[in-house]
Amino acid sequence: MRKIKRNDEVIVITGRDKGKRGEVLAVRADGRVLVAGINVAKKHQRGDPNAGTPGGIVDKEMPIQVSNVAIYNDETGKADRVGFRDEDGKKVRYFKSTKKPIDA
Repeated sequence: MRKIKRNDEVIVITGRDKGKRGEVLAVRADGRVLVAGINVAKKHQRGDPNAGTPGGIVDKEMPIQVSNVAIYNDETGKADRVGFRDEDGKKVRYFKSTKKPIDA
C-alpha cells in the first residue's frame, strides 16, 4: 500500500510550486506523481489536420517526485504525514497528527 494514492489532495513542500495544492492524477512506478496544476510545462505541439488537433503551445503537467509532496489534512489546514495501522483486519492509512483515518 502506498502512502499517496490517486485522487488524494496533496500540497507541494519543496520546489518552484511550494505551497500549491492539487489532486493526484496518477502515481508512477518510478516514485513520481502527476498532480493537477503543479509542475506545468509549455509543450510546443504540431497540429495534425487528419486528426483535427490544432497546433500551438499547450500547458502540460509533468511528474514531480513523491518526496516533494505531502498529503493535505483539511482539518489542520497543513501538510501531514501518513501512517498505517490495522483496523478490523484491514490495513488503513491515517493522519499522524490527528490519528484519524484518511479513507473514511
